[in-house]
Amino acid sequence: MADSGRRIGVAVDFSPCSIKALKWAIDNLVRDGDHLILVHTRPAEDAESGEMLLWETTGSPLIPLVEVSDPATMSKYGVKPDPETLDVLNTAARQKKIIVVMKIYWGDPREKICEAIDRIPLTSLVIGNRGFGKLKRVIMGSVSNYVVDNGTCPITVVKGPAHE
Repeated sequence: MADSGRRIGVAVDFSPCSIKALKWAIDNLVRDGDHLILVHTRPAEDAESGEMLLWETTGSPLIPLVEVSDPATMSKYGVKPDPETLDVLNTAARQKKIIVVMKIYWGDPREKICEAIDRIPLTSLVIGNRGFGKLKRVIMGSVSNYVVDNGTCPITVVKGPAHE
């Protein structure tokens, strides 16, 4: 990847919380010439067939926005980006003159997002927080808390929509 701009990562799972974090990153952090890198994780068991087996340990290659927007390409990875996310990305790429790519990892989101920070490497990362209560956070664990504690770049946590 060319080093002409910063590499801003956004952890995406296509939830309302993830879309809010993506919009925040585009509105407040991304500048002309930056690389916007979407980091998406899938459960490890989803990598047990086809092309995904090739990328299980290292993650997918960097997938350009034109391929992220292609349902046939994304189905090979078991990913279905929602129309709102694709619209936000295509508009940002056009208006801000940024390069948008996606990297898909298979495994624990907490570990794989931290791995992405170091392997890509990212200049900074934006991640959403669903705002689970204390009990849910104890049971399920908080991806954003883990990434803040273990990530090696500046990390911005964007709180999810109020209704979550």
